[in-house]
Amino acid sequence: MSTVSALSRARASLARRSWGEAYAELARADAAAPLDIDGLEMLALASYLTGRDEEATRAWTRAHHHAMELHEPRRAARQAIRIASGLMFRGETAPARGWFARAGRVLQGHEDCAEQAWLHTWDAFTRMWSGDPKGAQPVFTAAAADSGRFGDPDLLTMSRLGEGMCVLLQGAVPRGLVLLDEVMVAVTSGEVSPIYAGMAYCTVVAACIEVFDLQRARQWTTALARWCDAQPDLVPYRGNCLVHRCELLQLEGAWADAVAAAHRACELLSGPIRWDSLGSAYYQLAELHRLRGEYAAAEETYRRAGAAGRPPEPGLALLRLAQGRTGAAAAVLHRALAETEEPPARCRLLAAYVEVTIAVGDLAAARAGAEELDRTAEVLDVAYLRAVADSAAGAVLIAEGDARSALRRLRVASATWHRFDAPYEAARAQVLIGLACRALGDPETSAMELDGARNVFAQLGAEPDVERLDGLVGRPVAPTPGVLTARELQVLTLVASGRTNRGIGRELGLSDKTVARHVHNLLTKLDVPSRAAATAYAYEHDLIEHPATQN
Repeated sequence: MSTVSALSRARASLARRSWGEAYAELARADAAAPLDIDGLEMLALASYLTGRDEEATRAWTRAHHHAMELHEPRRAARQAIRIASGLMFRGETAPARGWFARAGRVLQGHEDCAEQAWLHTWDAFTRMWSGDPKGAQPVFTAAAADSGRFGDPDLLTMSRLGEGMCVLLQGAVPRGLVLLDEVMVAVTSGEVSPIYAGMAYCTVVAACIEVFDLQRARQWTTALARWCDAQPDLVPYRGNCLVHRCELLQLEGAWADAVAAAHRACELLSGPIRWDSLGSAYYQLAELHRLRGEYAAAEETYRRAGAAGRPPEPGLALLRLAQGRTGAAAAVLHRALAETEEPPARCRLLAAYVEVTIAVGDLAAARAGAEELDRTAEVLDVAYLRAVADSAAGAVLIAEGDARSALRRLRVASATWHRFDAPYEAARAQVLIGLACRALGDPETSAMELDGARNVFAQLGAEPDVERLDGLVGRPVAPTPGVLTARELQVLTLVASGRTNRGIGRELGLSDKTVARHVHNLLTKLDVPSRAAATAYAYEHDLIEHPATQN
């Protein structure tokens, strides 16, 4: 009776999506007396959804063997498919294929069943991810038709998801996104089980970001965050959600929140089971380090991204550009573009390529990159990519001396960035507008645009952009009395610890000259005569933590 009661309580917990409670109840019951096949299936589900992947695999494996002993091949195959699905989703393709092969062997003689349709569906995903979306699409379409006959909403969701992705990958972006929206209607209405709902959420959000449809990505990321938050014990999809959320927070200018999300995503995705999206989490964190001028941290984190399987371009090339290593930056992007064929992936490189080739004076290459961005933006027809293309074209036109034409493109880009609530990108466009106005003999508007951009950079903590802009206008912008930037607070903290300018530079990845300028600015803002006086002022006014109170 105790086992029956435990299973009943576990079912109730699963119905409430209290995955942790269900796992604890089932694990205790299993330790007292081995669970039957129904109990093992519940234990596997609860284990998987609480991030205990190895325990989930063991429970599903036991359920698989029980089903074989009971001469229930379809049920045994379903357990194998569930194991393989989880492995495939987190990028462990070799063991996944092994379990799919076992399911196929078990199903010999059972050709017309939902389990066979599942095998066809996952085989189609493999074909799609291997570069054959055209060949995979009819398989997904057939599986979707079969799902209604078999009464399997999960199969319908995953086959429609695959069909939408195939359409998207073949370049029919608007139609593909509509199909993915249809998938998400079923997911958000609760028609899909949690394992496949999570897979659909993560896949759709990633697809929207891949084709630069940031408005859709924001909406579905918000829905994914709500779905995760409604299940506090849920682990598998939370890290992926945070990666997407980090990218959107960065775009929106909420950089402190983005850093926190990136750190948490790295923690969730790095252990005890490593997910293939870990590299993307490291990459997003590295991007934030780079934008804030934390070059040593950016260097290390880009390398972690690469080690985890996410190429560090274009971010690493932009880091090299910021470090003054323009030749290295150009070499990285030339090589990366030569290896990249898919138009969306090339676009992620091309914006940086235009910036770097302008910096090295190769205007022909910059023009070619901007024109390719234009062509792809025309085909994909999404506002975000159009703004990227307009910004790149404006930068090239300024470099070529055609400020009037540049201004027209840049005004359009600026309006789009403001509509997207993307302050950093808007400020970068504003800098170019200021330069175009200066070239057209309008110094007053130029100064207004450049000062406005500088204020945005300072508020965001984009210290490298502040420094570049100050150098660009040929004069230091007067510091605001008493208000330190995030970078100046970092420098002040290190000054108070007794570091020399050279030591501070090594810590933050800055040149001695840049550190000296930060020290000068913070002394001016605090109206103090020396480093010792700045240290005393910082402690007295709680600008930094006193050593006695540090952990």
